[in-house]
Amino acid sequence: MALEHIDPAELDPQKTIVVATGNAHKLTEIEAILGAALPGTRFVAVGQLGDFEDPEETGTTFAENALIKARAAVAETGFTAVADDSGLVVDALDGAPGVYSARYAGVHGDDAANNAKLLEELGQVPAAERTARFMSVVALVYADGRVLTGTGACEGTVGFAGRGTNGFGYDPLFLPADTPGKTMAELTPEEKNAISHRFHALEDLCGKLAAGA
Repeated sequence: MALEHIDPAELDPQKTIVVATGNAHKLTEIEAILGAALPGTRFVAVGQLGDFEDPEETGTTFAENALIKARAAVAETGFTAVADDSGLVVDALDGAPGVYSARYAGVHGDDAANNAKLLEELGQVPAAERTARFMSVVALVYADGRVLTGTGACEGTVGFAGRGTNGFGYDPLFLPADTPGKTMAELTPEEKNAISHRFHALEDLCGKLAAGA
């Protein structure tokens, strides 16, 4: 999914939120959920506004990395920005891959390699012990420095083989508790958005926005 370049001068700073991601799927997810709470707002990916270098994600928690990315996007563009940091937390692996989910196999964003490593690390761990959850923290950073965050989780288990062609990341291996028998990658975008960790984090954030936090 290609993202077209946008001239920042065409955007209304009061009605624009920059999404700190180069992932078109994530942009779509965030726009679909957060957009309902912020009608009239335009969501654009940071890469649509210029060729910015990704900040180094030096945080040891999802919240720290989400703030690093959102603050960098504000500094680069001058617009309010939202970023999420998310990952898969596997109980049998003491929480791994966690904040290193996107680069678990060594190369950032290599989904196939990451999934292969996860299956290798779990080996013959039985189904009952393959409990896991997707975790997400969403950070909204305003141009004036104000910060709001939302946190969410999606409980489930890790399967023994990938199934499905939707989604990205570990979706083909993750079996959400809310959709028995189906991997995250077998869900439609609408089904995924209704239960995902990012949905719950954005829902948490939306609640704070509605409360005027």
